[in-house]
Amino acid sequence: MTAMTPGSNLPLNAVRVTVDVAAPVRLDVSGLLLAADGKVRSDADFIFYNQPAGPGVSYRSGGGSAPDSITVDTSAVPPGIERIVVTASPDAAGQSFQGVEPTATVRNADGGAVIASFTPPQLGTETALVVVEVYLRGGVWKVRAVGQGYANGLAGIATDFGVSVDEEPAAPAPAPVPAAAFPSAPPAPPVAPPVAQPAAPAPGAGKVNLDKGRVSLQKNQTVSLVKGGRPLLSQVKMGLGWEPAYGGRDIDLDASVIAYGPQRNHIDSCYFGKLSILGGAIKHSGDNLTGEGAGDDEVIVVDLGRIPAEATGLVFTVNSFSGQKFSEVAKAYCRLIDAASGEELVRFDLTGAEPQTGVMMAKLIKQFSGEWEMTAIGEFVKSRTVRGMVKPAAQAL
Repeated sequence: MTAMTPGSNLPLNAVRVTVDVAAPVRLDVSGLLLAADGKVRSDADFIFYNQPAGPGVSYRSGGGSAPDSITVDTSAVPPGIERIVVTASPDAAGQSFQGVEPTATVRNADGGAVIASFTPPQLGTETALVVVEVYLRGGVWKVRAVGQGYANGLAGIATDFGVSVDEEPAAPAPAPVPAAAFPSAPPAPPVAPPVAQPAAPAPGAGKVNLDKGRVSLQKNQTVSLVKGGRPLLSQVKMGLGWEPAYGGRDIDLDASVIAYGPQRNHIDSCYFGKLSILGGAIKHSGDNLTGEGAGDDEVIVVDLGRIPAEATGLVFTVNSFSGQKFSEVAKAYCRLIDAASGEELVRFDLTGAEPQTGVMMAKLIKQFSGEWEMTAIGEFVKSRTVRGMVKPAAQAL
């Protein structure tokens, strides 16, 4: 057996290896399958107690009496996966590794023989830890001792490697929902008006159409996607763009679209980790990691004619995966483009950025008539991931 130190590595002499992570306290152990870019391909590559099996990687609970473990079958790891990182965090909420000394033991999964062990030194306020990684280098599978700590728990590790993690965002107040926006929703009964009424409609309130050409929306303004009295039921593109503010550092923003049913029920989300939803009716161009360069940074293609009947609302969002605030972003916008002609139909330029990590840019709502309407939102939310946008976006419909 080899006692490893941080950064040390050794080739594996077994095709299947198990990594046990033991400590004086109960730990949550997980494994992440990472591609060459250091990210998971989707949330399916995050293996833990609620998702215990993935391609070539599995999780086993020790039930509190034995260590939790991750087993890697290197012969079954998919092409393109270059690393499997094994992580651990104390099971008790808010507990750190202060005074807790975890040890990873790497074994031959078939015979049980111990290959190596690793105890990360000098742990303190860390609440999560990348313990070891099993990785492919030059056609040979190896194991490396890591011992990298995180102060923001397993969620910090997961988001760092591209997993969408549920958050509890500070949601904006629900916006009233027009009955026409949701075809199958029952009509709402009459309700007595509230005591306090707003003095004036929100800025930009009102509806226009495309008869006069390109429309530049203000916040809360709506455009009906109708031209010459006919609904626009063709393929459109939602382009989203941004730049680092004032020559600042690169910023990794992620554009997404969230699909809802008539009762504001979440159907699916299209983002960098899931590039196609609703049977291909909505497709994502992929992730832009910097925001540099002219033109749209990310594009979401929407085939309005192929959107299934149960999807009546789409909310387009942008999140700062890197944690930078929108006060560090300049010239953020979204624009709707006719995919066939390349003509820009609608544009909304975001102004008055707030120090938050998420923004709801715009929504598309299908009406009883079958036509779609686009409304500029421009509301900021505390969320670095699309999963954290699902609830506030539903309230914005």
